[in-house]
Amino acid sequence: MDILNLLLQGVSVSILPANLLSCIIGVLIGTLVGVLPGIDTVSAIALLLPFSYGMDSTAALIMFAGIYYGSKYGGSTTSILINVPGEAASVVTCLDGYPMGQKGRAGAALAISAIGSFIAGTIGLIGLTLLAPPLAQAALAFGPPEYFSLALVGLILLSKLTGTSTLKSALMAVIGIMLSTIGLDSLSGISRFTFGIDELDRGFDLSIIAMGLFGIGEILTAMTHADAKPDIPSVKFRDLYPTKEEWQRSITPMFRGGIVGFLVGLLPGPAATISSFISYGLEKRYSKHPEEFGHGAIEGVAGPEAANNSAISATMIPLLSLGLPFCGATAILLSGFMIHGITPGPSLITERPELFWGLIASMYIGNVLLLIINLPLIGVFVQLLKTPLNILMPLVAVVTLTGAYSINNSMFDLLWVIFFGIMGFLLQRSGFEPSPLIIGLVLGPELERGLTQGLIICNGSIWALITRPLAAAILSLGAIVILYNFVTWFTRRNHKRKELDVN
Repeated sequence: MDILNLLLQGVSVSILPANLLSCIIGVLIGTLVGVLPGIDTVSAIALLLPFSYGMDSTAALIMFAGIYYGSKYGGSTTSILINVPGEAASVVTCLDGYPMGQKGRAGAALAISAIGSFIAGTIGLIGLTLLAPPLAQAALAFGPPEYFSLALVGLILLSKLTGTSTLKSALMAVIGIMLSTIGLDSLSGISRFTFGIDELDRGFDLSIIAMGLFGIGEILTAMTHADAKPDIPSVKFRDLYPTKEEWQRSITPMFRGGIVGFLVGLLPGPAATISSFISYGLEKRYSKHPEEFGHGAIEGVAGPEAANNSAISATMIPLLSLGLPFCGATAILLSGFMIHGITPGPSLITERPELFWGLIASMYIGNVLLLIINLPLIGVFVQLLKTPLNILMPLVAVVTLTGAYSINNSMFDLLWVIFFGIMGFLLQRSGFEPSPLIIGLVLGPELERGLTQGLIICNGSIWALITRPLAAAILSLGAIVILYNFVTWFTRRNHKRKELDVN
């Protein structure tokens, strides 16, 4: 009952005109981001960080959250219409969504995708409402040693954050930690690694690096592709209604995908993408028509789309309760919190209940808005897909550079955005994923602060720090993950060696 009352208070916050408008803007931008290939969720939030400085903190975070979960709705549109996923999580939707479009059932596939996203998103939000407060309450027992252990294990779990190798992810995380040490030390006030450049005393702004790596980097990557105008089918509103058989075949995959997505979303890594693949595998296994998968099975659209949207709500639980981002998008979302002077974690619910519950309530409202928005505006998004990249991307670049300059009105920041943009482009071309760098940049200060303060509490004894009961339990989890990764690597290496010997 207490949770219900708090949620109702959150609704009263979320329906304030400024907050409601921010929610509408966020879900509209998120849907647009999902529809347009080449612009992902991380890039969109990073681009808008500087423009949120003048906004109320609650309104700004509601907008960012709307972009985050809204992008998963729009990602299916291009997958179904032109076989190009707008988001990585919508890759699986191409397998059956596009064949459905080729058969003239694109409207039904889009409708099922939107409705499945709504149902699964609601499932995820219910889980977020129920699980986030008790998890945050338990985390109040954490001290500096426990936060150090948690940050360290979070970095270890980065090995599963992206599709790149563990070594590449670890290297990116280390670079992020190194960048986080530049500037004035928070405890001693000593200038570190600035090489006499006064502008570096304040350190690197999270939004500057994010806008460079993901904004300019994505623009440069997109501009390397050939300018092609795909043959996009038209979709009439009357064709959006699924048949009775399509409804019957979709309803169970929607709920099953919602549960799968929520469970996967509680784990570190690209939960939306992973859960969509798992859901597709489950639906193919339990379907009465497995032979239709890959040729236009409606279950292949309903299950994965439900899974990736439910996972989004689940990834908010560790972010809001523990202050830990488990994927690249929540890392950027965390930077949005920090830019507005808010530290998500155990104290957020007690110190800023209006923000916490207002944010959750806005996600319920946004989920309804997305269902209303996505169905009627499908035709508009189809037209936007026809915009050539050589026109769209320069416009995005102008907005990015303008936003970067407006943060501190500094040409120095503008140069760093360009530098990190080129760096992000080269990293992606080399097979490195920049997301772990952002995680390292965010967790680096927490790791350093927890270690320093923990050593002070433990009188300089590292052994006393790591053997505190809760800290030891967290570090043991990290050790198990390292051991598992090593055993997996060793087993694969031996298997490959045996195959070579046989050949």
